[in-house]
Amino acid sequence: MNRLISILSFIIFTLSAYAENHSEKINPILESVPAKNVKLLGYPGNKIDMCFLTRVKSQDVDHLIEPFHKKNETWAWQSEFWGKWMLSAVAAWKYNQDDELMAIMKYAVDELLKTQLDNGYIGNYGPSHQLTAWDIWGRKYSMLGLIRYYEISNDQNALKAATRVADHLMTQIGPEKKDITYTGNYHGMASSSVLEPIVYLYNHTREERYLSFAEYIVNQWETEDGPKLISKALEGIWVNERFPHPQKWWSWENGQKAYEMMSCYEGLLQLYLVTGNQTYYKALVDVVENIIDTEINIAGSGSAFECWYHGVENQTRPTYHTMETCVTITWMKLCQALLKLTGDSKYADQIELTFYNALMASMKYDATEIAKYSPLEGVRHAGEEQCGMHINCCNANGPRGFTLMPEYAYMQNQNGIILNFYCESEASIELDNGNKVSVSQKTMYPKSDKIEININPEKGEEFELKLRIPEWSMNTGLQVNGIEFSDIQAGAYYTIKRKWEKGDKIELNLNMSGRLIKQDDYQAIMYGPIVLSRDSRFKDGYVDETSIIQNNNGKVELIPAENTPENIWMAFTAPLVLGTDLEGEMKKPRQIHFCDFSSAGNTWDPNSRYRVWLKETLNVMKANYRNYQE
Repeated sequence: MNRLISILSFIIFTLSAYAENHSEKINPILESVPAKNVKLLGYPGNKIDMCFLTRVKSQDVDHLIEPFHKKNETWAWQSEFWGKWMLSAVAAWKYNQDDELMAIMKYAVDELLKTQLDNGYIGNYGPSHQLTAWDIWGRKYSMLGLIRYYEISNDQNALKAATRVADHLMTQIGPEKKDITYTGNYHGMASSSVLEPIVYLYNHTREERYLSFAEYIVNQWETEDGPKLISKALEGIWVNERFPHPQKWWSWENGQKAYEMMSCYEGLLQLYLVTGNQTYYKALVDVVENIIDTEINIAGSGSAFECWYHGVENQTRPTYHTMETCVTITWMKLCQALLKLTGDSKYADQIELTFYNALMASMKYDATEIAKYSPLEGVRHAGEEQCGMHINCCNANGPRGFTLMPEYAYMQNQNGIILNFYCESEASIELDNGNKVSVSQKTMYPKSDKIEININPEKGEEFELKLRIPEWSMNTGLQVNGIEFSDIQAGAYYTIKRKWEKGDKIELNLNMSGRLIKQDDYQAIMYGPIVLSRDSRFKDGYVDETSIIQNNNGKVELIPAENTPENIWMAFTAPLVLGTDLEGEMKKPRQIHFCDFSSAGNTWDPNSRYRVWLKETLNVMKANYRNYQE
């Protein structure tokens, strides 16, 4: 009966989809400036380069390919590592055009294709265990890696191999075959995230079978036991409340798995671009808004034990396994896709917040490790090796967040240039009419509030330049060639339309005042997009001690600190009254050290403890003290 219902649902869905949603292809509002035309410098650029060199180029690819030869897996996810690495390598090459890296990628593809079976299968599961656990998830990553490599190399063997993987999967999954939502874990979300490469194959081949299969996958989401990724989004059901709390966490019944859920929505966005189905669009916008409102914490990430968990309201509570790096980078990628699709700067704000805090905190100071989890208090440490290999999911996946940044920094549309990322940088941007514009930034941002932007077109021309004004920057200062601009709105792009000439200079001053953030009876400090943290290396008291952060209407006076410990990017002192003793000198504020969250605990030494959310000492003389919660 379930199979009959599935077939009928598929037929109805396909007919309606073709009738209503094949009218036009959707073009994103923004497109990235080619990464090869961008160079990110300064502290952020150096960290990105370190990640490329240490976590991408130095990878032992033979080790990643080894499981594909054995094909004896029954439950683990070794087959994702090759694809995750390849996606980072492709993005890194698009940025640095490194010939050695290209040669490494070619070798990695050629060696992987040697493991492909005659029926098209690339994976590490034995025939009796295919379609279980992480098998389709691994096939997804192999296809993604092959497709992205094909796009930069034009290697037809890579594209053909990806189509053969998909064609073989379609002999196993679909109407009158195995229902994809009953494969793998998490109501089939891990398996059905294969939607993304299937759409890419349709884009490259225009073969209707891939589009039909993509629509089948989305249709199955809405069946009785499916994850209901569209209907629950449209109904406004929070991502953390879609299914009952699972009795077995790592299982099919868990419907709150954050990484896999967002991976499905990434595929849905790509399908929307092909079909123009407005239902898909509304589901995407609604679910991302819900994630922002309920899950993304002060550091720009979320999840606990890799699942949505009411992360905003629970972020002050010490929690096991928070902010999985795979969740962090997938959130960044989803926001990047929506930024291009909509042109809404709020998605750009989210990427900046996540990059500077959750993502940069995940990478060890020397880039040799990327942590699995980056909690808001505790100590930093490496994740365990997984699946009997010398790697884990986040070491494989984390570089994708760093490789995203060059294509995030500068974007363009038919009207001109969009500047998203304030960083010491250079870019060469070709306008639609062929005129080339050199843009450079001189800045220490976000350490400093001052950003100088130099605009040098080959020939003078009128076009728009959009500057992202972060949502926290009130009273932003802006001058062009010394002329002051006003009415600058935070949380939006500010558009300057004029005839630009060589030597034009923009001076942008963002409001980087220290800001007190309060939740329940906890408090934290932000400096621009940077979350600040206490760190035991400063040796100025117990980082877990209760305190009152002194402020003036939410503004915290931050004083740049000197003689800071090694490998700390930013350090300040802020006035705090510490502890519960107000006798004598204890009642006077003390200047207590804070550093940027990405530097906090980054010795990766168990004795180096840090904390973002500080418990506020209870003062019963305040009239509202009964509102404090434990």
